[in-house]
Formats: sequence, structure tokens, C-alpha cells
Amino acid sequence: MPPFHKVQFAGGEAAMKVILLDYVFKHGVAGEVIDVADGFARNYLIPSGLAVKATPAEMKRAAKLREQAAARRAALENQLNELAREINGVELVFSRRAAITGKLFGSVTSQEIADALMEKTGVDINRRRIGHQPLRETGTHEVIVRLGNESDPAINVTIVAEQDMAAWLAEHGDAEDAQEEDGETGEETVEAVDSAEVADGEALS
Repeated sequence: MPPFHKVQFAGGEAAMKVILLDYVFKHGVAGEVIDVADGFARNYLIPSGLAVKATPAEMKRAAKLREQAAARRAALENQLNELAREINGVELVFSRRAAITGKLFGSVTSQEIADALMEKTGVDINRRRIGHQPLRETGTHEVIVRLGNESDPAINVTIVAEQDMAAWLAEHGDAEDAQEEDGETGEETVEAVDSAEVADGEALS
């Protein structure tokens, strides 16, 4: 269909071709060129800053912005892959009060894991990317970190009962790997990757 072919919707309402500047439910994402009812475009999408009319000038501008967005996405993917390689397989060790059955008197939370990962590797991961419910038993748990790339890395979280910690350290070595129990969790931090992910939408606005 030619770019500016006249389209009509049910009831005879004329259509307008627009370029979306942001995600619009059931219509598309930033950068897409779509046909919508003329009234919907004029009364909602355009005044709300969600779209602009697809004039030749705007089409040219949108094409350039899509090229820039593609370059940013490629750079972000490289950043995510490097980050995944850096943290994949990292082991974090926590000492916790536990019953003889291995059940914890409490839990290890995603925020505590994020804080421990930051302390050990210098990598700042938003706790919402750490995919698990609070851990409530001793042992080693594989925890997936959702970075949004093709291969999400996994970290190993080992929880050792307080009464067994000395023996564990004697067997495994470095006492600095053990994260002591702390009832207060740190303020949530926001990773740079989260900021980069919104850049595509902002470029089109």
C-alpha cells in the first residue's frame, strides 16, 4: 500500500497515518508508522504527545531516529553480554540462623543478593532483575539474573547455618566471601542498564 493511501474506518471515518512516539496499547511502539482513525489521532494521540502526523519530513526524521535507536540497542546488547559474562557463576555466601532441618529463621532477599553482588563484583543490579522468591533454606541455590538479553546469567547463592559457618570456612577458605546477617537492607539502587533501555522511546519524543 502506498505510504499515504487514503484509508477509511468503519462508519466512514477517514484515517490518518501517524508515527508513534511512545508505546500505545494495541497500536504499536515508538517509531512505528500506523493508520488510525482521524479523530483518535487529532483528539488524543497528537495532543498527548504520543504520535505525530506522518508527513514526509516527519517520516525522514523518524527513519534517522530509528537508525540511532538501532545503534543504541546494539551497544546495549554488547553491554548486557559483557555484564552477563562478568557475573555468571559468581558465588555469594550468607551466614544465617537456621534450624537443624536447614530451615532459616528469616530469609535471604533479592535486595541482600543485589547488595552482596555489588560488594563482591562492583556490578550494580536492580533487585527486581534477580529472579527468585526469598531463599529460606540452607544450601546452594542457583539464582537467575534477568538482564533481558539472549542468555541470562546465573549466580550461586550459598546459605550456611551460623553454627556451621566456621567449619564451612575452614573447608572453603576466604572468610570475606561470607555475608553476615543484617536486618537492615540498603537503599535500592538503579543500574545504568535500566536507564539505557528507555533511551529508544525518549529519542522519538
